[in-house]
Amino acid sequence: MKRVLGKSGVEVSAMGLGCWAIGGPFMMDGKADGWGNIDDNESVRAIRTALDHGVNFLDTADAYGTGHSERMIARALEGRRDQVVIATKFGFMYNKAEKRLTGAFTDSGADLSAYIRQACEASLRRLNTDYIDLYQLHCGASPEQAEIIADTLEQLQKKGHIRAFGWSTDDPASARLWADRPHCIAIQNELNVLRNASEMLAVCDEYRLASINRSPLAYGFLSGKYTAESEISTNDFRGAGHEWVWYYENGKPKQEFLDKLMAVREILTSNGRSLVQGALAWIWACSDRTIPIPGFKTVKQIEENCAAMQFGPLTPQQMQEVDGLLGRS
Repeated sequence: MKRVLGKSGVEVSAMGLGCWAIGGPFMMDGKADGWGNIDDNESVRAIRTALDHGVNFLDTADAYGTGHSERMIARALEGRRDQVVIATKFGFMYNKAEKRLTGAFTDSGADLSAYIRQACEASLRRLNTDYIDLYQLHCGASPEQAEIIADTLEQLQKKGHIRAFGWSTDDPASARLWADRPHCIAIQNELNVLRNASEMLAVCDEYRLASINRSPLAYGFLSGKYTAESEISTNDFRGAGHEWVWYYENGKPKQEFLDKLMAVREILTSNGRSLVQGALAWIWACSDRTIPIPGFKTVKQIEENCAAMQFGPLTPQQMQEVDGLLGRS
């Protein structure tokens, strides 16, 4: 399966790799913001396995592990950079020595343009590349700030440091601020069967933007391995008490989402799919612009995720049934 990366015309695999988890442990607001401990060698093997299965789109951020995710990608892609499309993000400042995010640069009073240029140069070094295919704003910004940021990104594109840019936001109004810029090709937004995003998908359709989908498995909720008795460690962001982790509370899956998952489980696992594969199939059926980026820690997860592309999207009838069962029809 292939998808086009917005108005760039660049063709990528219908599924990308979300590389947050391979950044390893780091902190935000005094709480864990990573997915717990990782095995760097396994991370490298997993990325290379994905490439061997036809995945050519990787999404990361300088914030993930305060640079560690980008370094792992560079290690995994040694000798294969020309085979992939790399997306990374900027916007969160951090203390590398303490593995701690210190806040959004848009709230810091920093020179916006200078910060972006420095962040881009640092990501290029960590990724061991001459260019970034898609450079994305990772935090919020006012309309005035957004104008300055986009102008700076256009300058980086002219210099060849980046090929295109986008914004990771769930706010359609923010997405529209950049949508008609010639080198803005994508919006990264949350989308999964438990949390749809019809308004954002409409913006992407209107402006021919790719919709890159973070949290396609609802932070692992849609793997089906969690029950009402499950409890996630505080060393994992899902158990750390962040308010924005919708699907868990105090490290435990919320019952309302367990009930919703139970309601649609049979449809998602139809035709021999695993639950994970069905969750990805739902996203592909939402729009031909969607590119889910499930996270991973292991080769086994990569193999299951990649196999989803062999099944393709759910049918229109199945999508209607899901909406009916979730009260969205």
